[in-house]
Amino acid sequence: MVGEADDAAESASLTSKPQEAFVYDLLIKGGHLIDPKNGIDAPMDLAISGGKVAAIDADIPAESANQVADVTGLYVTPGLVDIHTHMYATPGHRNAWAGDNSILPDGFSFRVGVTTMMDTGSAGCRTFEDFRFRVLDRFQTRMFALVNIVGLGMNTNVVEQNVEDMDVEQTAAVAKEHSDIVVGIKTAHFWGPEWVSVDRTQEAAERAGMPSMIDFGYFRKERPYHELVREKLRAGDISTHMYRSSVPWLDGNGRVLPYLHEARERGILFDVGHGGGSFVFRNAVPAVKQGFYPDSISTDLHTGSMNDEMMDMVTTMSKFLAMGMSLQDVIRLSTIRPAEVIGHPELGHLSVGAVADVAVLNQMSGRFGYCDVSGGKLEGDSRLICEMTVKDGRVVYDWNGRMGTDYREMGDQYGIRDVDHIVIPDVGQGKPSIAETQPPSRYALQRAREPAEKLG
Repeated sequence: MVGEADDAAESASLTSKPQEAFVYDLLIKGGHLIDPKNGIDAPMDLAISGGKVAAIDADIPAESANQVADVTGLYVTPGLVDIHTHMYATPGHRNAWAGDNSILPDGFSFRVGVTTMMDTGSAGCRTFEDFRFRVLDRFQTRMFALVNIVGLGMNTNVVEQNVEDMDVEQTAAVAKEHSDIVVGIKTAHFWGPEWVSVDRTQEAAERAGMPSMIDFGYFRKERPYHELVREKLRAGDISTHMYRSSVPWLDGNGRVLPYLHEARERGILFDVGHGGGSFVFRNAVPAVKQGFYPDSISTDLHTGSMNDEMMDMVTTMSKFLAMGMSLQDVIRLSTIRPAEVIGHPELGHLSVGAVADVAVLNQMSGRFGYCDVSGGKLEGDSRLICEMTVKDGRVVYDWNGRMGTDYREMGDQYGIRDVDHIVIPDVGQGKPSIAETQPPSRYALQRAREPAEKLG
């Protein structure tokens, strides 16, 4: 870690100085900036204006910003990009990824530094409009999605076997209609011995002009995994759950099998997709040690993984640190690289002018245990936690209260809206209440002007 986080550091405070006097809206000061796209790995201050990165420098004066976050001792990175999640929780279907097994994004993103998520095929062409209306357009987390080749999407594993509902033309049409948020086509959980789900997914992806993501489902001798990545997938297509137990990884000498290198040379992309059943150390550890890294570190976040061995994005990233990957590579594979994989290279970096999505991470030192999906354990000497998240230039998560002001400095009336009237009962002292003698504070007036939905 850069150094122990300074819990005693003075918090930033709101100021009465006129807004126009400030150069920047927010200054993230004193941290160690890691921005793999721009080759930055050094102590740097980061300034934000209008939701964009405005400046990066070794020492930006605190007086230049309306708000200052002192993050001394912490790492400052681009907002994390998790490209394997399941967010279609609203239909209410039992035991379905498009239903009870999904979760809603904002409760599981910002608290771990994630600012961008991709739903991986929870909805198909017949349900995508509903998914967009109920989830994708309603939450603060930036959302992208894959369209499932099955029209009803991930409405139970049984539904996902319905070959008659794998409509290539309609799937491609829906993907193109929603191309502002749809980045590809998905198949998953297919247990038949034939290649029909993969073949139709590939055809729909070609018609839409997009890549595919393949969750190979059940491994059958009639359709070996090596044939998938050698022959079926195109350059830019994604094989997810790369370190699952069924994927053949090593030869008799413990070396990564040549077909995996051949697939990567063909342009096939590999996604972690940890999940509740798709990550084992016996595959991941030797692969990482031999330099066969994923293209994207991702969670496969859903109800079956969030409280199990996977837990969350920063825990998954911490496992790669425990396996010997450098922090810089872990950040790269959790920010700019997955953003590139889904065709959105404008995200995942902190270039001046880029959207101001930021994660502030603490790399704790100690003894930490990590488990894979089959109970295998690996110990590590560090663990990442998120202390602050900024989305579009606004602080959306503040674990250590850095953006607060000591309440003793805020006056007797803070928190009271200018429309409120405090009536204190007569206690016989013959003195007026504080509310009758003092006007509401500037902070109270500011809060009164905030939207009702933000006030809760």
